[in-house]
Amino acid sequence: MRRYETIYIARPGSGEKEIESITERTSEIITSKEGSIVRIDNWGLKKLAYPIKKEQSGYYVYIEYAGLPDAVSELERLFRIDDKVLKYLTVKTQEVFNHLPSDDEPTKFEQSEPVAEEAPVEKAEKPAPQETVTETPEESVAETSDESEDAVSESTDEVTEESAETAE
Repeated sequence: MRRYETIYIARPGSGEKEIESITERTSEIITSKEGSIVRIDNWGLKKLAYPIKKEQSGYYVYIEYAGLPDAVSELERLFRIDDKVLKYLTVKTQEVFNHLPSDDEPTKFEQSEPVAEEAPVEKAEKPAPQETVTETPEESVAETSDESEDAVSESTDEVTEESAETAE
């Protein structure tokens, strides 16, 4: 069995007895399909955020239950057929629901195992500053002049090749 929550909004013009009959019918469907009701809350008449089927307010009912997917599909089918229901929404809250907890049993938050603390993340060590090699100005000038001569000779070779192609 799975655990579900369903909220439906009934027309405000329908009386209390009609709203109770819808709630009783939903309870019967859930129990007939091997489900169990956890809680039913009548939230009462509330103003809607936007008009639904030309209604400005609606009567809200919240049902929390455990059941099979067949029960949900049957509930939603009846909600679609019934003109007194403006809107409905069903949400699956738990994949597996075995039983209702009694007052003596701890809740799932009390039963949960303590979470192992994660090891603190060590800060990455900064690499040691590299030693800088100082060159004498004469050496650096000699190196740059050699590099520039190579670059100039390469570029002149390219230019002579292009000019030879255009001349032909």
